[in-house]
Parts: sequence; C-alpha cells; structure tokens
Amino acid sequence: MRLGLHIGYWGAAPPPHAAEMVAEAERLGFDSVWTAESWGSDAFTPLAWWGSQTSRIRLGTDLVQLSARTPTATAMAALTLDHLCGGRFILGLGVSGPQVVEGWYGQPFSKPLARTREYVGIVRQVLAREERVVSPGPHYALPYPGGTGLGKPLRSITHPLRPDLPIYLGAEGPKNVALAAEIADGWFPIFYSPRHDRLYREPLAEGFARPGARRKPQEFEVCPTVSVVVDDDVERAADVMRPMLALYIGGMGAREVNFHFDVFCRMGYQGEAVKIQQLYLEGRKEEAAAAVPTAMVEEICLIGPREKIRDDLEAWEESVVTTMLLGASVDTMRLMAELAL
Repeated sequence: MRLGLHIGYWGAAPPPHAAEMVAEAERLGFDSVWTAESWGSDAFTPLAWWGSQTSRIRLGTDLVQLSARTPTATAMAALTLDHLCGGRFILGLGVSGPQVVEGWYGQPFSKPLARTREYVGIVRQVLAREERVVSPGPHYALPYPGGTGLGKPLRSITHPLRPDLPIYLGAEGPKNVALAAEIADGWFPIFYSPRHDRLYREPLAEGFARPGARRKPQEFEVCPTVSVVVDDDVERAADVMRPMLALYIGGMGAREVNFHFDVFCRMGYQGEAVKIQQLYLEGRKEEAAAAVPTAMVEEICLIGPREKIRDDLEAWEESVVTTMLLGASVDTMRLMAELAL
C-alpha cells in the first residue's frame, strides 16, 4: 500500500507550510500529492505551484468538479499540467452535490452518472487527439447546437504528452462506484472503512465486468483519504475528528440529498447519522459532534497510540485500497512512512 499527501482545498487562507510538506512527502518516498477544490480555491493552480518544486512524486487532483469547467477546458488544464510536470499528473474528477453545482456554478445537477460518462468521454477524446472533438450531448454537445451556426469541431493545438493520462473518479454511491470501475483508472472514496470492504468490492466487480471496462481489478487504483490522529487517549483522538464527521453527515448536503450521510447508513450507522444530521441542521453543531460515536471515527480514521495505529493498518493493507491519502502533519507523515512504507 502506497502513501499520498492530501492537501485538499483551502479554507479562509492558503494552508501554511504546504510547500515544505510536499517536499517532505517526496523525501519520505510518498507516491503522490493531491489538491482539491470546493467553492473557494481551485485545484490546478496550487498543484502546479507546489509541484514545480518536485521531481519524482506524482501530482493529482482529488478532486476537480465537473461543473466548474467544460470537459474541453478540463482536458486543456490536464494536458498542460502533464507537460509541465513531465508526465506525473493524475486527473481526479467528481460531480460534487446539488447545493454546490446549482448554487455556486449555476449548472443543473440532473443525471450525474450520465454527465460523468459523457464528460470523461470528451476529455479522453481531447487527450487521444486522433480526430476533431465532437459530442452529440445531451449534456455537453460539441459543436454547440444552435447559436451562430459557426461552431466547428476542433482538435487540440497542443499534442498531449500522454494520450492515456490517468483519470480517477470520486464516488460514494454503489452505482457511481461501479461507473468508476468501468470508465476510470482509479477511484476516490471520501469515507472508506476496511471493515466493510464488501460494500466496495461488489460495485467495483460490477463495473469491471461491464463490456468495454477500461481496467482489470489489479490495474485499478483505490485511493481513500484517511485522517491520522496520534494520541495515547483514543477518546481524545476521536474528539479531533468528531466535528468534521458531524459537518459532512449533517451539513455537507441537504436533508433530502446528502451522499456522505448515505455512506454511513450503509455502514450500519443509520440511527446515529439521523441524530447527527438533525442536531446539525437545527444549529446544534457541538451536540452533533458529541453524537458521533468513537466507533464511527475508527471506521474511517486511524486514531490512538502508535501501537494501535500500527495494528489497525493491517485491515487497510488487506483491503482493496492501493494508496492511502493522508491529510497529516509532518510528524504524522514520518510516522506513517515508518509504519506503512
């Protein structure tokens, strides 16, 4: 199992010491470093800036949002960055949710699976550069139907460095996970539990079995983001993560549509998730965080003393996970490199 550094998206300001962390990740032998975007900083710019100071480590987006750019604009950014870093770039894509897609980007959220399939298909056309790019739609029709009538199919001026540049998809629901296994080179589970490995193996197997599936299971990357909190007191370590889980279960989505909420229900925490969501939506955020059970934190995070983390790693190493993406301090990066590499 490889390790990656997940810097994520920015909060109110750029993360301090990010360049130093990227340099340390490369020195420690980490496989990759990743940036993200939500509704503030973008993912491509920081990755290019910090990645310019590296020579070996792979550079990826986990993830850029489909609705933020047209498929051709995303392909342009990907092929540009891949040239600049000498073929180390990985394009990670995701649909986000209706609140962000419709509220921030002003785009419709309907048919996310069909939109993803069409989007990835256009990106691959651009990267292949075999013919002029065309798409019948219905979501991303090229050339644009109607308008002036002067639109014409085009082919990228710039020759991509790698026509088969890897594309990973963020996915949470079983249908979306199966789609990732069918059309992508890797998958980002935002919340992954090695104790429930079956929940992921089944939709992955469905996608791999579809006609024309791009990868075989042994060629496919599974890259969850995992938080690590080292503390001799397990409850105190869990306290660090409870507010984040309360936010995602309770506030990162509407009551009617919250994909993160659904993940924990599938893990068997429906009663707890309902309570957390209710408290959070009522504005009782501290109570929502306190309602997150320690067992739920331990499902998706590595917490506690060094020896416990070392033992808990065994379940991850036996799962379908190929690369663990860490959002961690330099000291924790060094510990994980010692334990896992």
